[in-house]
Amino acid sequence: MAKSTPATRALEKDGVVFKLHEYQYDPNAEKVGMQAAEALGIEPQRLLKTLIARAGDAVCALVPSDREVNLKKLAAAAGAKSAVMLGAADAERITGYKVGGISPFGQKKRVPVFIEKSALDFPLIVMNGGQRGLQVELAGEDAVRVLNAKVAEIC
Repeated sequence: MAKSTPATRALEKDGVVFKLHEYQYDPNAEKVGMQAAEALGIEPQRLLKTLIARAGDAVCALVPSDREVNLKKLAAAAGAKSAVMLGAADAERITGYKVGGISPFGQKKRVPVFIEKSALDFPLIVMNGGQRGLQVELAGEDAVRVLNAKVAEIC
């Protein structure tokens, strides 16, 4: 597995300290985020899944892997009337990553990012590193800073 991805390169460029976690990605898993949390032995509340939605424009939502995004709350956070999840093909086209490997870092097209507030109760959070089977662990405050993310209750 290549450990250098657009996501890890973006983090390195921004001077972010992070730790890589590799696991055996299961393409048949019903919930990819939960499968990653279980495989790595990480609390699902601090392993965030990356979701791409449309709330006016395309947005990226980072939510704990054991929770679901509330589209009404996401729309409100984005200042939009409504929000809908994008299909896999659109998410891949916008981000430049394959589903199951979508990272909020180093995306092809930078979109607004929203992080579920409760995830920041943990000093370290984990999210996709830009490749299936690769996660990055970093300080939540670093993620918010480099992504210029809005912290909101979106679950």
